[in-house]
Amino acid sequence: LRNYIDGEFRDAADGRTTEVVNPATGEAYATAPLSGAADVDAAMAAAAAAFPAWRDETPAKRQKFLLDIATAFEERAEELIAAEVENTGKPIGLTRSEEIPPMVDQIRFFAGAARMLEGRSAGEYMEGMTSIIRREPIGVCAQVAPWNYPMMMAVWKFAPALAAGNTVVLKPSDTTPASTVLIAEIIGSIVPKGVFNVVCGDRDTGRAMVEHHTPAMASITGSVRAGMSVAESASKDLKRVHLEL
Repeated sequence: LRNYIDGEFRDAADGRTTEVVNPATGEAYATAPLSGAADVDAAMAAAAAAFPAWRDETPAKRQKFLLDIATAFEERAEELIAAEVENTGKPIGLTRSEEIPPMVDQIRFFAGAARMLEGRSAGEYMEGMTSIIRREPIGVCAQVAPWNYPMMMAVWKFAPALAAGNTVVLKPSDTTPASTVLIAEIIGSIVPKGVFNVVCGDRDTGRAMVEHHTPAMASITGSVRAGMSVAESASKDLKRVHLEL
């Protein structure tokens, strides 16, 4: 397995890896990058460079990208299922019936939401002036996903972010990176390079992403302790924070 940065697959800059174990067998079946600061820097730079053009895409175009991603997920469902089963040790039938259909539906939901982003009010609150609330993309989103539903959690993070015009650097759990790397291959064949990036690694990698100066928002699914740490770190440069704990 490899990182996906700026439209290409890469090893960790310093060559470090970790073993990925199938929990149903207890046997290692792959290695994944153990990414460090250089890898996080590269992914953040790619996402930042891609942001202006992605931000300026029309909602209709962003919707079309997301609809194409949903269709690609359907077409490559068996590959995603195989990766997730090895990733998590879950039964094949359960993954096929309870994960793929909702994932595809959720991506299509956010594709629709891409065309429904609007200001909440407009009015003349001062003489001769019209005031409006304008919703704009935040920028680069640093996202850290957990081990229990790697594919679905990835969807819940990247789909709303991309729909709203943000770019993404996503880190899967170090124990379950396989399906997220496959998702990167699928999405990377559809969206412009740099819009969606995947960095594999451990807690230190996630911490480096959250503490990095580039992201305007940090999203993490994890423990209460991890959420407290992220909120504290994000407060230093006023990143927006989304926590599922």
